[in-house]
Amino acid sequence: MNTENRNFPARPPPPPFSSSPFASAPPPGVVPPQSGGPEAVGFRPPTRPFTPSGPPMAPPAGVMRPAGQPPLVSQLPGSRPPPPSAYGPPGGGGSFQRFPTPPPSGVPPPPQTLAGHLSPPMSFRPQQPMASVTMGPPPQSMTSGIPGGFASPSGPGFQQSMPGGPQPSYPGYPSNQVLQGPPKPFQSPSQGPPSAVSSYPPQTGGFAQHPGQQNMHPSYAPPPTSNVQGLVEDFNSLSLSNIPGSLEPGLDHTSFPRPLDGDVEPSSFAEAYPMNCHSRYLRLTTNAIPNSQSLASRWHLPLGAVVCPLAEAPEGGSICQTNNQEEVPLIDFGSSGIIRCRRCRTYVNPYVTFTDSGRKWRCNICSMLNDVPGEYFSHLDATGRRMDLDQRLELTKGSVEIIAPTEYMVRPPMPPIYFFLIDVSFSATKSGMLEVATQTIKSCLDNLPGYPRTQIGFITYDSTLHFYNMKSSLSQPQMMVVSDLDDIFVPLPDDLLVNLSESRNVVEAFLDSLPLMFQNNVNVESAFGPALKAAYMVMNQLGGKLLIFQNSLPSLGVGRLKLRGDDPRVYGTDKEYTLRVAEDAFYKQMAADCTKFKIGINGYAFSDKYTDIASLGTLAKYTGGQVYYYPGFQSSIHGDKLRHELARDLTRETAWESVMRIRCGKGIRFSSYHGNFMLRSTDLLALPAVDCDKAYAMQLTLEETLLTTQTVYFQVALLYTASCGERRIRVHTAVAPVVTDLGEMYRQADTGSIVSVYSRLAIEKTLSSKLDDARNVIQQKIVKALREYRNLNAVQHRLGSRLIYPESLKFLPLYGLAIGKSTPLQGGPADASLDERCAAGFTMMALPVKKLLKLLYPSLFRVDEWLLKPLADLDDLKDVVRRLPLAAESLDSRGLYIYDDGFRLVLWFGRMLSPDIAKNLLGADFAAELSRVTLQEQENGMSKKLMRLIKKVRENDPSYHPMCFLVRQGEQPREGFLLLRHLIEDQMGGSTSYVDWVLQLHRQIQQNA
Repeated sequence: MNTENRNFPARPPPPPFSSSPFASAPPPGVVPPQSGGPEAVGFRPPTRPFTPSGPPMAPPAGVMRPAGQPPLVSQLPGSRPPPPSAYGPPGGGGSFQRFPTPPPSGVPPPPQTLAGHLSPPMSFRPQQPMASVTMGPPPQSMTSGIPGGFASPSGPGFQQSMPGGPQPSYPGYPSNQVLQGPPKPFQSPSQGPPSAVSSYPPQTGGFAQHPGQQNMHPSYAPPPTSNVQGLVEDFNSLSLSNIPGSLEPGLDHTSFPRPLDGDVEPSSFAEAYPMNCHSRYLRLTTNAIPNSQSLASRWHLPLGAVVCPLAEAPEGGSICQTNNQEEVPLIDFGSSGIIRCRRCRTYVNPYVTFTDSGRKWRCNICSMLNDVPGEYFSHLDATGRRMDLDQRLELTKGSVEIIAPTEYMVRPPMPPIYFFLIDVSFSATKSGMLEVATQTIKSCLDNLPGYPRTQIGFITYDSTLHFYNMKSSLSQPQMMVVSDLDDIFVPLPDDLLVNLSESRNVVEAFLDSLPLMFQNNVNVESAFGPALKAAYMVMNQLGGKLLIFQNSLPSLGVGRLKLRGDDPRVYGTDKEYTLRVAEDAFYKQMAADCTKFKIGINGYAFSDKYTDIASLGTLAKYTGGQVYYYPGFQSSIHGDKLRHELARDLTRETAWESVMRIRCGKGIRFSSYHGNFMLRSTDLLALPAVDCDKAYAMQLTLEETLLTTQTVYFQVALLYTASCGERRIRVHTAVAPVVTDLGEMYRQADTGSIVSVYSRLAIEKTLSSKLDDARNVIQQKIVKALREYRNLNAVQHRLGSRLIYPESLKFLPLYGLAIGKSTPLQGGPADASLDERCAAGFTMMALPVKKLLKLLYPSLFRVDEWLLKPLADLDDLKDVVRRLPLAAESLDSRGLYIYDDGFRLVLWFGRMLSPDIAKNLLGADFAAELSRVTLQEQENGMSKKLMRLIKKVRENDPSYHPMCFLVRQGEQPREGFLLLRHLIEDQMGGSTSYVDWVLQLHRQIQQNA
């Protein structure tokens, strides 16, 4: 349990109630002397400030060290200080730090406690000034007569525990109780400066209990009340007990941990291993691998990774660029051929070692000794480094792109192929979908990757199939109609898929005429299944990307579907999950056939009626594609969203005919994979078309009882055809240490990666169980993990009624709640339509970590105050987008707020918002019902600023185009549907609030703890 029992030298006892750093707690009910005189010059009681972000805090200026004590060592947040030289080598990495301090002169030696432990402990981590607090019982009064008062923490982002007004109360939880909340960085007292006599924080009354515990630093844990507690607390905690002296329970929810800074990746790990690939490509759930199966069994969180092989490198920290080749160096091994391990086929990387004067190299994954080809040979210097190391990027960079020779090809590299399967039935033309889609395709022809090799083709369908001959020698496309849906054949198979550069005029003429051709179509049938088979027959020679535009439920021919999900009695039964899986095996079989022939499918669904996304989405799931869903599509409302997302789909760099494998060190293996792909063998993912917006999760298993290595290496290899016609291999390599300490696994945990794995597991669970079961699985996993962590620390520390958690996992409970409230898992049949639930599930299965975390805990920020500033500019965007907790109490009826989850923007107008602001932003419609108003740029500075802000927010993540919705406070049901139901910290529609969720977790953790 990571405890250490060391016999420390005896120490003389301090005078009664002294402020010595090792003084014991006074007996209950005894009031120690007040501050002043020599006792104001002592150490404060042991507390450990936690810094969730930023550099470690330095001690106050001018602090003096007692004689014989080594200087303070700055530590990264969450890390442990190294041991003193008295107990280990200099710079060693001990678990805990103990500094022997010379006793004050004339003081008799102290008695020792259990096993030589001195009590209480003293942490020599950098600390910030903070007033001290007693360990005795508090007075009943809420006012203090202690000289000097008690300093209230202040600073940016600090939530006052007891603001001037009454706190909102929750059923059964009146608001007069304090919850010790998450750490806040760099807080300092707002009053009561340190005494001039001492360079240490003033001891306001020694250890006297101050009744205003509400004003403590939120991460402050009460000092120990027993001599048994002898180790530094290396965790965060929330105190969930009653306020001493209070009869009613209550919680200050404002101090709960919230990810208001977004996804904060562990920085210490990247600094320790600078040659690892960037975390945007590969993120482990914990950067400390357990050394044994028994240790892994106590790690109840997922052990695995999230891989996004083609992730974009952000430009300037915010806006993504479509070309990330500059970030990943391109390597050509030339005549030497690609350097790989003979046994495990690992690619040469920064962690291989060269021996035998440079003639051999040792594989870092399987330890095989390989010969170095003569063309790749280089002499070694005195330290064993290659002389040409600086010129060999594959030996210094964690991510490289290797040009593959012909032996990595089973056929010539395919050209980029885009094939469109478009519904032209009555609803498709009436909604405007057909016109918007054809206009967007035409506008993107110049930007399709792979010019001049790119090929393109079209099939349209209603109750019949329509093929189009676009041979370059024609002036107009020829349309051929096939009405026999039972025996599909392809007329003129060689002229349906044409080279775009050769047939450009014919393609443009077709796109211009298509909406006019079907504008009066009254056919409401959909022969989608036969049309899909026809597209497959056209594409299976080369492969490519198939884009499906489906506007109604397939009703004719193979693959026809029927209405289901309208019987509420099915919900809550064991058959509920059948509504969320494909009804007809035809779709999964077609997906398997398409994957075999390198065809990736992206589906665009538009109907306002039931379309069975569960079945249609199966095509995208198993071909590495994605689903775009536009319920009730109207071109005037959804047109911009479709234009941007379709253009992004067509123009982003795509890896064609891809396969991906991730290798890892001896003794471990990847046992399960989660995402949109087809598993070709036990560890080979088939990805017909992959891009920068796709991520894949996987879980690790230890094959051996005990790992004997000190580190474990991982290597992701994506073999693909680039649009330019080159066959390439994208390689990402990373290393992680092997540990024997469960506590270290918790300290190195990565919440973002864990949540990504959990969300995929939960969505997969909904395909075989009830929604309740899927939500409960996530809850139980979090409970087991935090219970194990509690047991890990229960031996050394008196935990009482505190919920404890490591700094690295402080947001895990909130994200667990958010997963349960996400669209695929929330509530029951009334909370989300079946199509909406399934579409969101397919989307979340493919999202990269940062995008997923934003969807689970969206941004909410206030903009009216910023809009009123005369000289405000977008340079201070971070000041504008200051995120607020997702709770109704964050909304002020006098304000204007933006809610952004990456897929939707909601502008919330408070009912008491200044009419001038509403008029400037909405024009003459400012008083109308906002459901009928579209946000457009007005001829005034305030409107232009808001539109620039919205544009900037959208540009920060171009993978999707968030639609903008307007809602005024009190406009029901729109306000509830668009915003209130997504305030996940509130109790809404029978769902659990954040406060109740934490209490529920805490109760379950304490059971059998």
